[in-house]
Amino acid sequence: MFKIVQSLDELIKAFTVRAVVFIGEQHCPYDLEIDEFEHSCIHILGEMGNEPFAAARLRFPGPYAKLERIAVRKEWRGMGYGHQLVDYLVELAKSRGYSLLKMHAQAYLVDFYAKHGFVRHGEMFEEAGIEHFLMVMEVGKSEGLKV
Repeated sequence: MFKIVQSLDELIKAFTVRAVVFIGEQHCPYDLEIDEFEHSCIHILGEMGNEPFAAARLRFPGPYAKLERIAVRKEWRGMGYGHQLVDYLVELAKSRGYSLLKMHAQAYLVDFYAKHGFVRHGEMFEEAGIEHFLMVMEVGKSEGLKV
């Protein structure tokens, strides 16, 4: 259901999901949605059969992993796929040795991400015309992961 993008076709599918959600639904400008970090990320695709329904990316800008561009197409929401996608991203980051995870969560999704262990930090800020909060999760160090 969720996988690391391995081909140009899968990357196009992931970008298509993101375009539908962020550019189409949320009116984010293209030049803010597609940025200079696309080449340095791990891209994730969710699809059933040959139908893409979810996408995200994972970036490693420092001693932490950053979950970004988490998107589920409207017709696929409310079925638990968003939670499964976040779990997949967290496990992928942990498997790469990261115990500190960060994200910029849209304000209305703070409670959603809190269910996964993310904690809101700081004041609300605007990104791409949308209100966000920094959210952080620190995975237990007993699992042998580096900070």
